[in-house]
Amino acid sequence: MAAAKKAGKGAKPMKIKAKMASATPAKKAPKRGAKPTGGRTSPDVANADPSLFDPLTAGEVADALRTLTEDRRLGSMAKVGRYRVICCEPLVVKPPHWMAGHRLARVVVYDYAADRTVDACIDLDAGVVAHLELTKSQPMLSRDEEALAISIAMTDDRVRTKLLLGDVPQTTMHYWGRNPKDISYTRRSAAVIFGRSDGHASVVAVVDLLDNQVTQVVPAEMW
Repeated sequence: MAAAKKAGKGAKPMKIKAKMASATPAKKAPKRGAKPTGGRTSPDVANADPSLFDPLTAGEVADALRTLTEDRRLGSMAKVGRYRVICCEPLVVKPPHWMAGHRLARVVVYDYAADRTVDACIDLDAGVVAHLELTKSQPMLSRDEEALAISIAMTDDRVRTKLLLGDVPQTTMHYWGRNPKDISYTRRSAAVIFGRSDGHASVVAVVDLLDNQVTQVVPAEMW
């Protein structure tokens, strides 16, 4: 009897623990794919200022170009002045980047004197060059370069003698020579394609944009 009572007294704590375990609510397991939630929340892209996507005004374009040319790293380019602006457009950075929410401009310039491309990000709010990249790659032709190439090709005597009746400039393309012996292999060039308005090309003129002269006149069927 004494042994039975002792056993009974020893079993009571087990019942109490069982009751406490049943009273404690079980934690739900997190769902697969659910994003962790915490005290800190990252900025939402949906709350970004829509005016950051607006086209640059004439004043903003002027400020961006002035800030770029005044940078000491581009002192030689600004001094010589043989460069052309390929594009100047708004740039928006997503959070949590430190430039998120700033009015930015991306400026791409081709430096003819140094034969290089300048790709820069201008912080218009701070008035500084936030990012600068100098490469030997060539960007697309600007509209001014296309118009210049057409005018040079139209006034070249070799091109004029090859044109047929009704031939007009159809399109202008950025051209990079495949043969290392070609001038266009290392120099910025454009190919002006002439032909009739119905789409049949007749002559292709390669224009060297550094010296502003025609370097090749090739029949379209041999291009």
